[in-house]
Amino acid sequence: MKLEKQDWQNLQTPLLILAAVIMAVVSLFSFAQYFNAKQKVALQNQQNQLNTARQRYLSSGAEKDMIVEYLPKYQALISKGFVGEEQRIEWVENLRGQHNKFKLFGIKYSISHQEKYTPAFAANLGGFSLNRSVMKLEFDMLHEGDLLQLTEALAAENSTPFMLRDCEINRLNSNSQFNNSLSANLHAQCELDWLTLREPATTQTLLAP
Repeated sequence: MKLEKQDWQNLQTPLLILAAVIMAVVSLFSFAQYFNAKQKVALQNQQNQLNTARQRYLSSGAEKDMIVEYLPKYQALISKGFVGEEQRIEWVENLRGQHNKFKLFGIKYSISHQEKYTPAFAANLGGFSLNRSVMKLEFDMLHEGDLLQLTEALAAENSTPFMLRDCEINRLNSNSQFNNSLSANLHAQCELDWLTLREPATTQTLLAP
């Protein structure tokens, strides 16, 4: 069948409508695919947020239990001066108190500037920084027991922990036997490290009032 010019003119409007319908269907199909893909991405994001919230909720219970268990111990370390700022005044007062208690000979002392300390043994500090301040002691003794008594008393007090790093003892009395009188027989020069932990910056921010 051969279409005449008049026939093409009659079909022109239906063909244009058909083309417009096809273009509209194609556009709707493309938009539907785009919208579906976008919804899938949004759904995946929501699922990820839900999983993250679920993990935070589950971990919050464990963190709460850990805080309840370890907070008293952590607060005890703060009260002892092991965590936070160094407590030089307390160290000196403690030393003077033990000196008077045991009626020791005069003690000379000096404390160096605080410095970061890396111990020879492995230590996992969990973000904390370990620092030390070296205290030099010089005093006379009747016998070696005075030194042991002093260091044990300092360690027994509720004070910052320390390590006796070096101690040199010299005899003042040249006789083989100690003098029975209440005079010094030995002279000690010792160095001990007062240790303190500095909190991470984030922890200090959280604990700030």
